[in-house]
Amino acid sequence: MAAGNVNPFNVSDSEEEAEQRQDGADTERSPSDEAQGHSLGPFSPPAYSDPAVLLSSNRTSPSVDGIPASAAAVAGIGGGGGAETRVSLDAIAAQLLRDQYILTALELHTELLEAGRELPRLRDYFSNPGNFERQSGTPPACKEQGVGPGGPLTAQVQDRKRRKKDAHMRDRAGSISTLDSLDFARYSDDGNRETDERVAVLEFELRKAKETIQALRANLTQAAECEIPSQERKNYKSSPEIQEPIRPLEKRALNFLVNEYLLKNEYKLTSITFSDENDDQDFELWDDVGLNIPKPPDLLQLYRNCGNSLPLHRDTVDVGVNVDPNDLPGDYFTQEPVQQTEAIQKQQQEEVVQELEYQISLLNSEKQSLAEQIKKLQSDIQALQRNVASEPASAVKSAQSKEDTPCGKPPLDNGQYLDIRGVTETDGSSDANTTKTSTTTTTSTTDCTESTTTGTQPHSKLKSQSQQGKTSVQFDQPNRKLSPAFHQALLSFCRMSADSRLGSEVSRIADSEQSVMLMLGRCLPHIVPNVLLAKREELIPLILCTACLHPEPKERDQLLHILFNLIKRPDDEQRQMILTGCVAFARHVGPTRVEAELLPQCWEQINHKYPERRLLVAEACGALAPYLPKEIRSSLVLSMLQQMLAEDKADMVREAVVKSLGIIMGYIDDPDKYSQGFELMLLSLGDPSERVVSATHQVFIPAFAAWCTELGNLQSQLIPSLLTRIEKLLKQGEYGLDEHKLHMYLSALQSLIPSLFAVLLQNAPFTSRAKLQGDVPPIEVTRFPRPASPLQDVATIVGSREQLAVLLQLYDHQLQHEGTTGWDSLLWVVNQFLPQLIEIVGRINVTSSTCVHEFSRFFWRLCRTFGKIFTNTKVKPQFQEILRLSEENVDASAGNGILTKATVPIYATGVLTCYNQEEDRKLLVGFLEDVMTTLSLSHAPLDSLKASFVELGANPAYHELLLTVLWYGVVHTSALVRCTAARMFELVLRGMSEALIDKRVAPALITLCSGPEFSVRISTIPAFGTIMETVTQKELLERVKMQLASFLEDPQYQDQHSLHMEIIKTFGRVGPNAEPRFRDEFVLPHLHKLALCNNQQTVESKRIDIATQLFEAYSALSCCFISEELMVNHFLPGLRCLRTDMEQLSPEHEVILSSMIKECEIKVENKGIGEAQGSISIAASLVGEDAKTKFLSKMGQLTTSGAMLANVFQRKK
Repeated sequence: MAAGNVNPFNVSDSEEEAEQRQDGADTERSPSDEAQGHSLGPFSPPAYSDPAVLLSSNRTSPSVDGIPASAAAVAGIGGGGGAETRVSLDAIAAQLLRDQYILTALELHTELLEAGRELPRLRDYFSNPGNFERQSGTPPACKEQGVGPGGPLTAQVQDRKRRKKDAHMRDRAGSISTLDSLDFARYSDDGNRETDERVAVLEFELRKAKETIQALRANLTQAAECEIPSQERKNYKSSPEIQEPIRPLEKRALNFLVNEYLLKNEYKLTSITFSDENDDQDFELWDDVGLNIPKPPDLLQLYRNCGNSLPLHRDTVDVGVNVDPNDLPGDYFTQEPVQQTEAIQKQQQEEVVQELEYQISLLNSEKQSLAEQIKKLQSDIQALQRNVASEPASAVKSAQSKEDTPCGKPPLDNGQYLDIRGVTETDGSSDANTTKTSTTTTTSTTDCTESTTTGTQPHSKLKSQSQQGKTSVQFDQPNRKLSPAFHQALLSFCRMSADSRLGSEVSRIADSEQSVMLMLGRCLPHIVPNVLLAKREELIPLILCTACLHPEPKERDQLLHILFNLIKRPDDEQRQMILTGCVAFARHVGPTRVEAELLPQCWEQINHKYPERRLLVAEACGALAPYLPKEIRSSLVLSMLQQMLAEDKADMVREAVVKSLGIIMGYIDDPDKYSQGFELMLLSLGDPSERVVSATHQVFIPAFAAWCTELGNLQSQLIPSLLTRIEKLLKQGEYGLDEHKLHMYLSALQSLIPSLFAVLLQNAPFTSRAKLQGDVPPIEVTRFPRPASPLQDVATIVGSREQLAVLLQLYDHQLQHEGTTGWDSLLWVVNQFLPQLIEIVGRINVTSSTCVHEFSRFFWRLCRTFGKIFTNTKVKPQFQEILRLSEENVDASAGNGILTKATVPIYATGVLTCYNQEEDRKLLVGFLEDVMTTLSLSHAPLDSLKASFVELGANPAYHELLLTVLWYGVVHTSALVRCTAARMFELVLRGMSEALIDKRVAPALITLCSGPEFSVRISTIPAFGTIMETVTQKELLERVKMQLASFLEDPQYQDQHSLHMEIIKTFGRVGPNAEPRFRDEFVLPHLHKLALCNNQQTVESKRIDIATQLFEAYSALSCCFISEELMVNHFLPGLRCLRTDMEQLSPEHEVILSSMIKECEIKVENKGIGEAQGSISIAASLVGEDAKTKFLSKMGQLTTSGAMLANVFQRKK
């Protein structure tokens, strides 16, 4: 369209006018339109025939001495050549528009319209409202007048402008509602409401119209700004090696065509990626490319037509339509038709010449291709002649048939090998055949060239290309006249074997890629069984390359079967090599062939008898996961691994299955598979093998958690499901808790802590501000607990350690200064997750050290991961709210107060020990002191305090702290608190250094023994016994021995029944592990005394209590080595005294005691007999030694040779 070339801000014509111009474009093209030049395509720049109008449409022409440039241009055109030449009205209108004489152009347009001679250029310009909104400046001539562009207008001109503008806006902006296009009949004038509604509708439609115009203007403005100047375009044309840069309009059009091609040819993923990379373009609408641009053919059509000559640009002239004949010069009708006819004839002749030149180039290219085909056929004929040289008659017949049908398709192997068996040919026959072949083939190849070329497969193309560059091998022929039969018979004496399989392979040499693949496919199945098992991995590259490139599916399947069965029981290194090859194969062939060729091999060996082969299958499923179709990945492969996990008996296979399942979870994208993944996680966690469970925590759970994070159900489904199962387990375990399942669920929750913290960081209010700028303080080494695997490292989950450092800095600042408002993920942890966990903790059995330890480790990891600020502000307050340290929280009668539950040890060991600074240690010490005091004064069970001391005492770093707490109890004013402190010493002594026991424990215990309360003294006995059991320092042992002796021998303790009970119980516990000297000299004699005294006990209840404890002590000591003297003097007499008590009090115990006494008596008797036998054996050994000495002395006196040595042992005759 002519106007489109002048005004880049044009709006497309209405549909009727577009159709009219399209219909008449080829038949009634006006000279004025041709004067503007028409582009050859959507990407061609406008061309003009008249140099006077080659002015930029974006600039204002300068004026000289007050004369407008348009007038100068008109004068130049009119005066050219000395003859009067009429300037077209369209050129004048174009110049007026370029120089921004808008009102003058409007006046001209109005007068022409009234005369019935409307110019399309002016009509299109004034019908586009965008042109008038864009005007911001005035030409120099207008500024002087000060009344805007064009000067003052008459009322008639203004009225015409208004009417014309409104009419054309109605006609041309069909997609935009204007004032005249509205139907005001539907609005009534009965009030203000209708008027307001009408105004609102008009404002909305006006706003939408302006937005559309702005978008179109921006689009075309960008294209106009990127227009290449004509001078630069000439430089590109003059220098072909300089590539003209692509314009935005061309880029958008090419992008649209490329995307259309990708969609039509099923490259959907590539199309999606391409669309994402060009997100500023709408690929569903061609009009988004640009306005008034027809859509070209698709890429395929453009490619097919690229060789055809494009229609050349034709010269154009101005022609007036509906012009008054009186206004035209007299010679106008005589001169222009003659010039136009000559130009058209010249143009037609040039087109014919170019068409002929193009046909000549096509014939030359066809000639070259035919010559190459002739060479190819000649080489094929020569190869056939050499193959059949042994049979001259059949050779001639074969050559003739080859010449008659040169287009026949040869067999797959035909012509692809250089046969070395028929290299001898006579000169005459070869020359004659070659001559005949060349002449015959030249005439017959033309007809079959096209069919041969189009039917060639890719491998055949490679073959033909390789053969084109080769020349036939020529050998020197002797100048002899032997007959061919004689020649062949003579050569038969050469010992060559071509009849066997191997001989036929050796006699043919491959000369193309396809023939090499065919040869390898035939030979490898025979090579593999004959290679040593230890070296078969050397064949893996050969097998894989052949399987990748072989054209036959059956051969490829056989080769892959050989690969998976290459080694009977592949070791770790061999499996890695096979897996590396499988991955390389998958990358090369794509997902379709991986599914069709590799997966069946895995499926066949899923139940193989050797675990190494099943292990290879399990590892292959994970290694191939990135290269499989997503449907197969989430269905078939997942089912295979699930079956192996449930049924395979080998631990190492199930471990590999769990790791492969983790890889699958990293690639799966089907949300419906979440429930199956959750069941697989529970199945893996419940596996009896520790290595399988470890792989689950290291690989599967982090990958599954990452997928749940993407799905958004880590906090909504996964973690709540595990908490629900723990609660259900605790409800069912009132009579016996399944600690294994509790550990399974709790360990899974513990492995999810890093992923949960990463979700908090990634969904925080400050995430958008986290940028790697400036110096970021590095993360402390001890900031996070040591992860079980790299997948549980928070830095790995977030992306990098630098990014994590930035997020942590913002995280701490947010918690400390800005709060948690709007932070939904953190609020879920604080308001739902933590309260539910604390409630669960209060329901577990405090006496179960395993449960206490598990939950303690969980809270420790949770607090360490979430940081100190979170722990101090969110975790500790919730525990402190529950653990209000007062006697109101202790129910002494029922023993179910909150201080008697597992909440106390878990808070002390899991939360208060997370950080080891001075204020943290003081808080822990104060909490333990308060708990000890409160429980003691309320006579509550001490199980929660004992669990805390046991858990803390396992770590030597807390021994000093625990002794500080106990010393607070030692010096406490209440005897109840001192008794509790004395009993706690027993729990912390194991694992404590002897120096610490000597300096701090022993003095504290002796201080307690010096108190007036017998209950406090009695409470120290278990601690003294533990010292005797664990310490080897003699001085310390003597001090403890003296203190225990005072308990037993001091008259003030003779009637202390509870003291005797505690001492006997302690002797039974520490006696087997104590120092033998302490056991022999102290424990056994005092037990004998206590048993003897118990026979005179008159109170039956006390007598049965002492007897029961003595029975337990003697049962434990009976397993120790006891000397005969102690056995006779103390052990047996003590047992007999105890049997006396049991005869009267507990007959069932009396039977056991009788058997024990009998066994001890037998041991004593056997020892006596053994000593007697020992004396006899000693005498015998002395006699034997004397005889041996005499024999060796005799042997030493021999001086004969070795041959005479045998005579010494011969019996005398």
